[in-house]
Amino acid sequence: MAKNERKDQLLQLIWENPSIKISGIQILLPGISLSTISRDVKALVAEEKLVISGTGRNTAYSIARGHRILHTTIGDSYFDKDIDERRGNTRMNTGLFEELSGIALFTRAELEKLNNLQALHLEKINTLSPVLRQKENERLSIELSWKSSQIEGNTYSLLETEVLIEQHIPAEGKTNEEALILLNHKTALDYLFEHRISLNPLQVASIENIQSLLMEGLGISRNIRNRIVGITGTSYTPPDNEHQIREYLELSCQLVNAKTNIFEKALLSVLLISYIQPFEDGNKRTGRITGNGILIANGYCPLSYRSVKPIDYKKAMILFYEQNNIVLYKQLFMEQFEYAVNNYYR
Repeated sequence: MAKNERKDQLLQLIWENPSIKISGIQILLPGISLSTISRDVKALVAEEKLVISGTGRNTAYSIARGHRILHTTIGDSYFDKDIDERRGNTRMNTGLFEELSGIALFTRAELEKLNNLQALHLEKINTLSPVLRQKENERLSIELSWKSSQIEGNTYSLLETEVLIEQHIPAEGKTNEEALILLNHKTALDYLFEHRISLNPLQVASIENIQSLLMEGLGISRNIRNRIVGITGTSYTPPDNEHQIREYLELSCQLVNAKTNIFEKALLSVLLISYIQPFEDGNKRTGRITGNGILIANGYCPLSYRSVKPIDYKKAMILFYEQNNIVLYKQLFMEQFEYAVNNYYR
């Protein structure tokens, strides 16, 4: 086995078994000698990918916090495990804001790719007339409204969504609530395209306004919640104290505003709003629309999430909830930005 491949395997094992000792690693990697394991572990500590706890025979190793956020060798085997077997966080990591502020979320190569795509978007959009640009805004809004709602279980098809939004004709056999959720998405996006909500800088009030637009007429409270909410498929439970929730939202805004890169701002707003779950309902929808709002406000191509499979989106969120790891959502974000640049404003 090549050295880099062996070290990746070692990182994955320690990621799945935090605070593991050398002896435990050797049991789980019987084909690798103790001396090789010790040498690789020492190298990974020097690379700041592992941290040490304890001394002597009690010395144990875990993934370093910064590396845990960006760890890239996570496979579907993580989600094949039972919720409790995944050993995920069950409560909010209050140190996450500081951890995220101290690292670059995209590599140089990733940023180069994203920036090149954005340059292509600007080249394309600058050739469009105001009428054609508005038509493309409408097309993207319809497809984003459909996909964002589908991710949360809405059963409208894309064609049914188009007829609903453009002709105000609800689909047969669908609930009024499903129709309203789609129409509310379109309303919120119209506000963002028309710059009727300010997101430079990002403020808690703006996030609340977006959630209010998305929840209009659905009987959902527009205020910061003061009760526990559960999230299906994960052992993670977000905070339930209203004052703490508002404090965490403020910290999220400060973190987003401190970032200079627009892609980082958009990515973090989606993840952190979803992580905090500040409202009784509509949190992930609010995160997606807020992230897109940041892109729109800064002249970047918004994401429609058109080609995303709902299960892949949910896996990305669960990984962030339980492990504070952004790798799956970052991959999804980059793929959807490329999809959007290549398929809209042509």
